[in-house]
Amino acid sequence: MPDTLLDQHAEALRLFGERVRAVGDGQWGAPTPCTEWTVRDLVNHVTGEQLWIPPMVTDGRTVEEIGDAFSGDVLGEDPAAAWERASGAAHAAFTAPGALDRTVRLSYGPVLGRAYCAELTADCVVHAWDLSRGIGADDRLPDALVEFALKEVMPYADGLAASGMFAEPLDIPAGANAQTRLLALVGRKG
Repeated sequence: MPDTLLDQHAEALRLFGERVRAVGDGQWGAPTPCTEWTVRDLVNHVTGEQLWIPPMVTDGRTVEEIGDAFSGDVLGEDPAAAWERASGAAHAAFTAPGALDRTVRLSYGPVLGRAYCAELTADCVVHAWDLSRGIGADDRLPDALVEFALKEVMPYADGLAASGMFAEPLDIPAGANAQTRLLALVGRKG
């Protein structure tokens, strides 16, 4: 069971990568719970997020300096290989000495590398569920990752919909398990 932030990050990347490798040839255009995105769009989004990490964390670059370097299709002809390269480089950037204590300048302001890592870990967990749904795979998420993501999302769940990137939070049914609570907070019905 993962017990540190970097362990959680590695586990979330591994989980998402398993789902990417499970995408069948005819499934890349399938819809996902992210209503604007197909399976390919979703994998492209999460892969693109990983590509931002090395220049921001390792090189100290800003969003403005990176610009549109990772806009458009970052998957190419082999999405699984693109994912593996991007996720491997992202995790290596976060595991470098001092990376979690560096200031990273995101679009919404400066944060410590650990906060950026935690945010992207939670995002990867939720998107692993989205991808599972999109390809008809088992959508049960590991308990430790769900608990991690739930703790990460809870403090700012009310503002997620205002960002335009998430649906409104759903009512959480009485007695709901942690995965159902997490999904409801990010506007998804599990």
